[in-house]
Amino acid sequence: MRPPAIGLAHRTGGWCVGRPAARWTAWLLLVLAAGAQALPVTDDRGVTVDLREAPRRIVTLLPSLTETVCALGACERLVGVDDWSNWPEPVRTLPHVGGLDDAQVERLVALRPDVVLVGATARAAARLERLGIPVVGLDIKTLADARRVFDTVGRLLQVPGAEKAWQLVEAGVEAAVRSVPAAARGTSVYFEVSAGPYAASESSHIGELLTRLGATNVVPARLGSVPKLNPEFVVRADPQLILIADRDAPSLATRPGWSRIRALRDGRVCALSAAQGDVVVRPGPRLAEAAQVLADCLAGRLKGPR
Repeated sequence: MRPPAIGLAHRTGGWCVGRPAARWTAWLLLVLAAGAQALPVTDDRGVTVDLREAPRRIVTLLPSLTETVCALGACERLVGVDDWSNWPEPVRTLPHVGGLDDAQVERLVALRPDVVLVGATARAAARLERLGIPVVGLDIKTLADARRVFDTVGRLLQVPGAEKAWQLVEAGVEAAVRSVPAAARGTSVYFEVSAGPYAASESSHIGELLTRLGATNVVPARLGSVPKLNPEFVVRADPQLILIADRDAPSLATRPGWSRIRALRDGRVCALSAAQGDVVVRPGPRLAEAAQVLADCLAGRLKGPR
């Protein structure tokens, strides 16, 4: 079983969109002023893509890339998206062409894209390039990655304002940080990305957000971004707070030994809806919302399991 790549924002079974999304998108769009950046663009594989003009027909194979394109004001250029992209609303009606590992190449080619934006390790990239379709591979695991991708996609699209838009994301994250009560800082946290259990470590974008919010992630960076853990590891770590998808929360107490974990004894399980989960696991323009969801869990403003 492949680990769920939260940095690459695979959907893990129901994560979707949150309520302040429209507000953030509006803010992001407001900062897009006149001007353009030059091509070519070198992607995270070291491949340089040199388009003759700004792409008008774009396919994305990651939800975070879909959201970034739309946040930069180019949603109307999308002609296809991956199966998990569901935000903003207009992308729901676009052709969905699989994902990183199961892209429907024939269907994708039929969309006549000027460029395809994919994860840096997408299996479909080489095949698409052999077919003469420009591919930009982007690696998004950390907050720094998300910022860099903002800039890269902005230059590729030849739209201005990516830096200013990112500053607004940062301001939103800082607002979330300020909303965490002092008493909640230092809380030890386990964030389960999916059953397995796979968890967000300190080196993931979720782990980095938790650190900025003052939490202590029980999963160290040395284990990788989204490691599969021995369930006993979590029991030994004894987190004070567990964040998990609401569909998985009811079964936590049935896992061997987990009823002894402080978070379960104290009822500190933050069960995220599919919408909240999508926001948190996708390292894109909604990172400020993600930070606020995490902050609300730390502060006890979100409850679960429901």
